[in-house]
Amino acid sequence: MADFPPLDIPDDGKLADNITWFARALRNAGLPVGPGRVIDAIRAVEAASFTRKADFFYVLQACFVSRAEHRLIFAQVFRLFWRDPNYLEHMIAALTPMIRGVQEEHKAKPAEKRAAEALLNGVDRKLPDTPEEDSAETEIEIDAARTMSGEERLRSLDFELMSNSEMAAAKRMLAKLTLPVKPLTSRRTRLSANGPMIDGPATLRSAMRQGGEMQKFALKTRRQRWPNLVALCDISGSMSQYSRAVLHFLHAVSNQKGAGWAKVHAFTFGTQLTNITRHLATRDVDAALAAAGAQAQDWEGGTKIGTCLHQFNYDWSRRVMGGGAVVLLITDGLDRDDPQALAQEMRRLHLSARKVIWLNPLLRWEEFAPKARGIKAMLPHVDSFRAGHNIAALEALADAISRPDDAGEKARLMALL
Repeated sequence: MADFPPLDIPDDGKLADNITWFARALRNAGLPVGPGRVIDAIRAVEAASFTRKADFFYVLQACFVSRAEHRLIFAQVFRLFWRDPNYLEHMIAALTPMIRGVQEEHKAKPAEKRAAEALLNGVDRKLPDTPEEDSAETEIEIDAARTMSGEERLRSLDFELMSNSEMAAAKRMLAKLTLPVKPLTSRRTRLSANGPMIDGPATLRSAMRQGGEMQKFALKTRRQRWPNLVALCDISGSMSQYSRAVLHFLHAVSNQKGAGWAKVHAFTFGTQLTNITRHLATRDVDAALAAAGAQAQDWEGGTKIGTCLHQFNYDWSRRVMGGGAVVLLITDGLDRDDPQALAQEMRRLHLSARKVIWLNPLLRWEEFAPKARGIKAMLPHVDSFRAGHNIAALEALADAISRPDDAGEKARLMALL
């Protein structure tokens, strides 16, 4: 648990009411909190009491949190509701990054805006009135001609820093994205009136039907086929928010007609590998991702990239990688497995795929360098290394797939190894 200011609860007999309001804030933030859990929380606090600072936090967390992905949201709502004496001003600042031309001093933390919106539900957030003498002397003009529209801002906003409303709007934008791919030229051929090659057997068969007289040549051309798209999404604690956005994008791609892909295969991994391909076939994206989340039991858990890649290479590679598949690897590369084993599995994956594209949200930082052992082991075995932290980065995937020479940031980072 993060360090918070000391917890001061007044002895005014309103602790039960405060827990009720806290549960309402959690429900607004997306946690499935009902009246039964509120009663259980009040009884648990009454029974356990709290002699240490962390006791109260863990008692409420045990009552209100039932899924691993809800822990971060719970911690942010708890900090703002119980621990921060100026939480209202803090939340207003989190939701209004610029007030009268003054930039906020701190950057929003993951899930902070979502917690702020939940606690400010129904609260008047109007700015205080400016004194008349100041307003009479100061006149401010704002030129908004070159400011970004809401959609443009959303395209460049980090997935992890989005509020509830922003994430909902981002999901609607992701549902409209396309990922076209060029067809592959096969060695197999078919008859074509304007083909560049002569079909000898067909020409001879036609001549036999004419009594052995060869009147014209039968022509043929090469067939075209579409590759498979294989996505490997890291759902560990540091990647869960990004993977959810990417899975929304993959659901849209797998359900688009005429996108060009033969089939879209999706796997999630944290401490274990889970095949969620069949869930992407569900037309409703919420139902599809809910079913995928129920099957994958390691959301926001640890990370064993090498172990999961070993399982994919030996159990699934021959089934889904045939025909020159394109692999999307969505992970930050922070792994505790043996780096040599990880490099070996990445090499095997690279040899099985036509192209491996690594999307890493850590590339959003300008100071990013391949210092982690996992990143050093994986980077040499990918064809393209790109950022994957916002909508604009996913939109740029089309260029990375259609251009065989696109390496993204790989060349620059390989020079730093």
